[in-house]
Amino acid sequence: MSGPDARDRLARAALARVTEPGDERVGQWLTEVGPVRAWEALREGGQPPARTGAERWAGMRLRAAHTRPAADLERIAALGGRFLCPGDREWPSQLDDLGPGRPIGLWVRGPCSLRFVALRSVALVGSRACTDYGAYVAGDLATALAERGWTVVSGAAHGVDGAAHRGALAVGGSTVAVLACGVDVGYPAAHRELIDRIARSGLLVAELAPGAQPTRGRFVQRNRVIAALTRGTVVVEAAGRSGSLITARHARRLGRHLMAVPGPVTSGLSAGAHRLIRGEATLVRDAADIVELAGDMGELASEDTGPAVPRDLLAPPTGLVLDALPATRPATVEQVAASACTSPEAAEARLKELHSLGFVERVAERWQLCRGGPRHADGPAIRAGAGP
Repeated sequence: MSGPDARDRLARAALARVTEPGDERVGQWLTEVGPVRAWEALREGGQPPARTGAERWAGMRLRAAHTRPAADLERIAALGGRFLCPGDREWPSQLDDLGPGRPIGLWVRGPCSLRFVALRSVALVGSRACTDYGAYVAGDLATALAERGWTVVSGAAHGVDGAAHRGALAVGGSTVAVLACGVDVGYPAAHRELIDRIARSGLLVAELAPGAQPTRGRFVQRNRVIAALTRGTVVVEAAGRSGSLITARHARRLGRHLMAVPGPVTSGLSAGAHRLIRGEATLVRDAADIVELAGDMGELASEDTGPAVPRDLLAPPTGLVLDALPATRPATVEQVAASACTSPEAAEARLKELHSLGFVERVAERWQLCRGGPRHADGPAIRAGAGP
């Protein structure tokens, strides 16, 4: 395996068990002394990290005394997973943007390459107690993004997270669940089947060693990994104090694209998303909007032209002639030409074209609108008459 040697990997696995995710003091300590010396200091009572109190150091040393990193590495291997370290080929370099708060390592379970699937990835986050609207939008966005070859990243929680994962899986797409517990812990319990499905076809990712249980602080720190791992974060539905807003703040701080989906103005569960839209977030409606922002140059959303009706498909000169016809009575060619500001010859040619398309009919020497509307107005027939 490329990257760190066996001693570094063992030390990082130990430190991932001993320390809490996102501890920037520990991260700075690792930069200064390296993982091997840091692990030795914990086992043997060496110099603690700067600004670390005696009680906290004693607690870390107590954890270290019960840590068996080799057993953890064997456990993840038995699960068909692996432990990634900075410098590994599979390590996503964008996580380095977290600086001292970068994960010490990542426990990964699933068949995909984390580095590869994260290249084109978007985070979909939102309320756990989402409405039917929020669940529908999250699932629909995830499905459409997966069909475009994008990876959907979320946290496997209830509500928007679960809907996003299911939406990607429904079309055989790639999805990554970043957990606040060990990758062998089925949390929440109601999502154990979903988590197993993600492990079989996508990826489970955690900073915490196998068997570690979730806590409130670990959920908060998990959000920074979701934001850093992806090109952008979409908040689908979020109340004023939703945890997904923490992911949004990390995305903004890291320079990632921040997007939000509007909801009903009467819904308190959309209050947080609306506040983001009023601030730094970009309003998005569908996957095309998301890809236009987070994708490579040239991946643009289609122009929103609204529903096409037969009249919209007419060439502009022909449309002017059609508009020139009175609504309730016939008119001569000269009258139509004057109203359309064109020559009688051009007006007559356009009227004949409109007649063939079923828009108008001839009454003696005059023209009038067809009472039943056009019979057809397909693009090729109209474009054929688009000349002067």
